[in-house]
Amino acid sequence: MARIVLGVGASHSTLMNTHWDQVVHTDRAERFRDALATARDAVEAARPDIAIIVGSNHFRGFWLDMIPAFTLGVGEVIGAGEAGTPSGPQHSDPAFAQALAEELVERGTEVAISARLQIDHGQTHAIQYLLDGLDVPVVPLVVNVFAAPLPRADRSAELGRNLAAAVEALPEDHRVVVIASGGLSHQLPWPADWRAPEGADEEFLVEAWLNGRGEWERYDARRREIITAAQPVIFPEFDERFLADLERGLLEQYAGMSSDEIGKAAGNGGQELRTWLVMAAALGFAPGRSLAYSPMPEWLTGMGVAVIDPAVGQEVSP
Repeated sequence: MARIVLGVGASHSTLMNTHWDQVVHTDRAERFRDALATARDAVEAARPDIAIIVGSNHFRGFWLDMIPAFTLGVGEVIGAGEAGTPSGPQHSDPAFAQALAEELVERGTEVAISARLQIDHGQTHAIQYLLDGLDVPVVPLVVNVFAAPLPRADRSAELGRNLAAAVEALPEDHRVVVIASGGLSHQLPWPADWRAPEGADEEFLVEAWLNGRGEWERYDARRREIITAAQPVIFPEFDERFLADLERGLLEQYAGMSSDEIGKAAGNGGQELRTWLVMAAALGFAPGRSLAYSPMPEWLTGMGVAVIDPAVGQEVSP
C-alpha cells in the first residue's frame, strides 16, 4: 500500500531567480531561501518514491481555450523553463500517475488528465528548490487559480482528502510526498475579468492567454515587463495567521472561504492557497511546522515555507 509520508507548502516566484541582485530585504530573502533548503532536506529524509506537486499554471501550459479545474499529468511532464526554472522533460512515473487518476475518479474527483503536460514555475520552482539533487519522479496536479470560475476552496480540500485515499488504494509500497507550490498573499496586475480587460496591458495579457498555445515565448518578454512593473501588494497579517493556523492544524477553516473572500484577504495571487489546502487535506489537516515567512515586496509576494510530517507529533497552540 502506498502512503503519504510528508507534506510541504512553499511559495514560488521567478523573481527569486532573476532579481536576487535587486533585493533590498536581504535577510528576508535569505531566510526564505534557507527554509527551502531545510524543506528540501526534510523531503530527502522522508525517502520518497514519488512527489506529487500541487501547483498552478501561469498560461504556459493552459490557455483560455481549455482550463480544467484540476488536471493530473499522467505521461510526459515538460518544464517550460521560463526565468531560469527547469526546462524540458522531467522525471515522471506515468503508470503511477494514471493509476492515481483512476482512483481519484472512483472517489469522486473527476480530474482531467494530460499525457503531455507542460508545467511552468507554478511547479518547476518546487522541482528546482525542493527536489534539488533528488532523483524523485514527479506527478503534477494543476489547480486552476487564475481563470474564473475557479474551483471552490472546499472542493480543493475534498480533492486533498480524495488524494490521500487514492494513494492508499494503490498496491505499490510507495512513499509519497505532497508538495504545494504557490501563495502566499500577492496581487498580480492581471484583469479581474478576462472578458473585460481595461487598458493596453490587460488587453495584451488576455491576448496572450487566448493565443499563447504553442508560442507562449512570443508574449513572455512583455508579460514579465508588466509583472515586474507592478506595485507590490502583500497582506502579512493574513499570511502569518494562515501559517499559524497550519501549525495548529486549523487550515480546514479556509476551505469555507469564497473566491471573493480569498481575493480580498490575500489578493488575486492568494487564490493559489488552494494548493496548500489540497496538500494539508491530504495530510488530514494535521498540525505542521512553519519554517519561514518573508514578506518580499521585491518579489511581489508573501513568501512562506512549511512542512507537515504525519510521523511527528506537533504541539497544538491553545
